[in-house]
Amino acid sequence: MAKTSVKARQRKRERMVAQYAEKRSALKKAGDWKALDDLPNNSSKVRLKNRCAITGRPRGYIRYFGISRIAMRDMALDGKIPGLRKASW
Repeated sequence: MAKTSVKARQRKRERMVAQYAEKRSALKKAGDWKALDDLPNNSSKVRLKNRCAITGRPRGYIRYFGISRIAMRDMALDGKIPGLRKASW
């Protein structure tokens, strides 16, 4: 489980990216790099990291479900993800 501060920092970045998205795209289209540099660094989309919605784990992220491989395995074994079950052969 990720620290609460790390998850909060990620949520803050997501809010800033959404807030400045239109302004950043307009400045990029205009080619105004100086004004783009004056915007907050955390408003850049490349600062975001895919994290598990449940645990906040940054590694083993499965984009289709939005959770980590460990959380997905636990949910699949508990039957919380419809149509998904552990393979055995």
